[in-house]
Amino acid sequence: MPPFRRILVANRGEIALRVIRTAQEMGIETVAVYSEADRGALYVRRATMAVCLGGSKPSESYLDIGKVVAAATSTGCDALHPGYGFLSENEDLAEACKQAGVEFLGPPPHAITVMGDKVEARKAAQKAGVPLVPGLQEDVSAERLVAAAREVGYPVMLKAASGGGGKGIRIVREEKQLVEAFELARAEAQSSFGDDRIYLEKFVTRPRHVEIQVMADKHGNVVHYGERECSVQRRHQKLVEESPCVALTPELREQMGQAACDLARSVGYVGAGTVEFLWSEGRFYFMEMNTRLQVEHPVTEMRYGVDLVREQIRVGAGEKVSPPPEPRGHAIEVRVNAEDPATFFPSLGKLTRINLPGGPGVRLDSAMYRGMEVTPFYDSMLAKLVVHGADREQAIARCIRALRELRIVGVATSLPTALAALRSPEFAGGDYDTSVLERIDRKPTAATAELAALAAAAARFLLAERAGAASAAPAGKGGRDDTPRWAASVRGQRQWRTAP
Repeated sequence: MPPFRRILVANRGEIALRVIRTAQEMGIETVAVYSEADRGALYVRRATMAVCLGGSKPSESYLDIGKVVAAATSTGCDALHPGYGFLSENEDLAEACKQAGVEFLGPPPHAITVMGDKVEARKAAQKAGVPLVPGLQEDVSAERLVAAAREVGYPVMLKAASGGGGKGIRIVREEKQLVEAFELARAEAQSSFGDDRIYLEKFVTRPRHVEIQVMADKHGNVVHYGERECSVQRRHQKLVEESPCVALTPELREQMGQAACDLARSVGYVGAGTVEFLWSEGRFYFMEMNTRLQVEHPVTEMRYGVDLVREQIRVGAGEKVSPPPEPRGHAIEVRVNAEDPATFFPSLGKLTRINLPGGPGVRLDSAMYRGMEVTPFYDSMLAKLVVHGADREQAIARCIRALRELRIVGVATSLPTALAALRSPEFAGGDYDTSVLERIDRKPTAATAELAALAAAAARFLLAERAGAASAAPAGKGGRDDTPRWAASVRGQRQWRTAP
């Protein structure tokens, strides 16, 4: 018997589709929610039912707690999966689900509150005995700023207490830059999170970003599934992740795993979570805890042969967490974003052609389809390419091969950046840090420039061909039916056009 009858997936895109697929395998019905901009999205077609939340802006749809919970209760859902992003780390949603009698497939509100506040999270980590980067846990006032930085020692990092996504962060290397950086970080934090509190910590030299995947049940059991290295980043946002981290010794890996479990246990954690650390010169320091499923969770799934969403659903229903299987081989994940590879600025447009990679050990998590419009309303990630190999060398070669097979026409993507990173001597040798992309030559080669020109020409040809066919066919007189092929399947679903 399935642990739940029906689950509402309070998200969009590839993560919504990923949750829906696991739920279907478990015999659980699913309810998708969508905005007007996502009316034709692939995940909407795959769900058992679908509820329209409203306009295209996130504030009008996916971020409206009242609409999301009403969609769950009106469709008879007994659980809600928040995915990642949007409301996934919102204690108010967790509490609203609790009040509505809907199981929130995530941690309790208290754990979200503590770990969602970077200052309080550092205090909790210190209490649990987890190593911290030297710094000040409390909000740093303008009056204390200079003295605090001198006490910690330059370079220092200013970070938003409610931060995320690389926002509200400034690195300061000398005192004359401090006040201006502080004001900029505070303004960005207020604008992004509605909270202008800033804390200060020592900037770790040549840091590596290493995180531990944990899973906890309602019986006090906490397990971990090893580590992921996430040091290939642009603007503090991850681009390439791998597991295991080649810099860790077995002893250090066990220490980090134990520290992550201790922290989760100390706040009464339930479900999937990730404890993020900085590693430098053989030592690790707590950075933050993400109280949700991570974007890069498939790296762990590929290496451990486990379905983390299935585990989330099981422990949410009160079952005990399963012991982690033995890890095998090496896994790498690459995020494919709709963005200019030189500037990292978002790229908007319609996907006119997609060629997907395949072969042994290759997985693509995506909700792309031909004709999909990439809009300015949501995150720029289009897909996650994940590969598994017998060892790191095979995994890198397989990932490069799969990236070269992947073709997306209609928008610029981060594929050239990912290829440059994977081919770099630093990455291949395993001796890299979070600044690796700054040292890699990402200028397009003659081959990539030619490929980009061909892709642009193909896009123009397809658009011209489509426009010509449309103008040649009389409307309503045997011309081409422009109704999307999926429309019949959507009409066959039970759909709620507006949220109750």
